[in-house]
Amino acid sequence: MARWEPDAAGRLREAAMSLYAEQGYDGTTVAQIADRAGVTARTFFRHFADKREVLFAGSEELEQRMVEALLAAPESASPMDAIEAALLAAADLFVDRRDYSRRRQAVITATPELREREFIKMASLAAAFTDALGRRGVAPDLASLAAETSVAVFRVSFERWVADPSDPDLADVMRKTLANLSGLTG
Repeated sequence: MARWEPDAAGRLREAAMSLYAEQGYDGTTVAQIADRAGVTARTFFRHFADKREVLFAGSEELEQRMVEALLAAPESASPMDAIEAALLAAADLFVDRRDYSRRRQAVITATPELREREFIKMASLAAAFTDALGRRGVAPDLASLAAETSVAVFRVSFERWVADPSDPDLADVMRKTLANLSGLTG
């Protein structure tokens, strides 16, 4: 096996995505993913805890980047302005990843277990935002409302972005979704 080739994690992600598309998530094994990527199952487990985590690796980095941007927003920023900074920081991580994001979203949408894992990821993000807004001095009830709203904006924006055939910029989609929210509440 070609264990010495670079970017084993990237090859494993691509192999998993291809297999998930071909035979479904449930019909794919770790051994098949490793074989397709040209590595051993042991190498797979050095990079991912299980076949589900192939799709969710990087969630911590996304959350961390978003929280850092929220906390770095100017002190004068409203909670929703700080949230906007966090959302736009997330968009930077998805530059040049639209095709992968589309394929990933299709696998998650088709698999109840993965949809549940995605909800858990979003709940973790909401909790992190609530905490960060609290550190900015936002009252707990408002922090929670803003955090939950931000997760809805992120999810709606992301779904619009992967589905839009005109290839928009994710940051632009997020700004439009925030403007739509403002119109709803204004």
